[in-house]
Amino acid sequence: MVHILKSVVLVSGYVPASLRLNARFAEAQTREDNLMKKTYWVAIVAALMGGALNAAAAGPVPTGIKNVVLVHGAFADGSGWDAVAKILEKDGYTVSVAQPPETSYADDVKYTKAAIDAMGGPVVLVGHSYGGSIISEAGNDSNVAALVYIAAFALDEGESCASIETAVPQASKAFKPDSNGNWWIEQEHFAADFAADIPAAQAHFMAISQVPISTDSFTHKVTNPAWKNKPTFYMVASSDRSINPQQERMMAKRANAKTVEVNASHVAYMSHPKEAARLIEEAAASAHTNQ
Repeated sequence: MVHILKSVVLVSGYVPASLRLNARFAEAQTREDNLMKKTYWVAIVAALMGGALNAAAAGPVPTGIKNVVLVHGAFADGSGWDAVAKILEKDGYTVSVAQPPETSYADDVKYTKAAIDAMGGPVVLVGHSYGGSIISEAGNDSNVAALVYIAAFALDEGESCASIETAVPQASKAFKPDSNGNWWIEQEHFAADFAADIPAAQAHFMAISQVPISTDSFTHKVTNPAWKNKPTFYMVASSDRSINPQQERMMAKRANAKTVEVNASHVAYMSHPKEAARLIEEAAASAHTNQ
């Protein structure tokens, strides 16, 4: 006789294999679900943080004029604006460094106007040294909202860089003409007379890579100074040996410029980039209120 058992006896500690597999699968599925949830939230947080970091890297958005054109002066090129440009870009400004060739006043104004036009909107126009002569004329462009002079020639009608220099002579005697109608600074005097407060190696490289200025650029007379009609700002370099600080103060005063003074050599924008950038940003904010 055969007895068919219809009941199952479960012994403590024993689970059928099929049940064990199902339990393990459910546990693994739970862990996977939890991992996906954590990954999802980590991705959300990372995206938010990334956006915040990108916004911080881009810098704040200026409330006034957002474009700045920087114009170098004689014996230099646009690379000297590097530190100022970096500060301005970090603060949210769009910067263009014009490269007038110093071959003639007309060429220099033309190249500067091209840089202004390329910005496609209102700009703050900044000039150093002879660059001040350039912006005094180029600043009449309708897109120029304000002018900033950094130890620069803010020339009046009928004046030239040469006439300002001879009226109250600068300390340097190292400016010399060549047979091609260009002017240079004697290399052995360049650091002391032009760039006394920047690192010696940097001043030496400027001396051996200097851009000569044409006699035409140096002697050309301004006909329509823009500072008479535009908000104007001026940085006086009190230890300047290339433009007499007395003349800088005179030009700033008659232009009714907001003026700051730093104890700097002629390259004040290089030795005091933070102060130069601060004045430019002040001009940008002020120009917004004057439009």
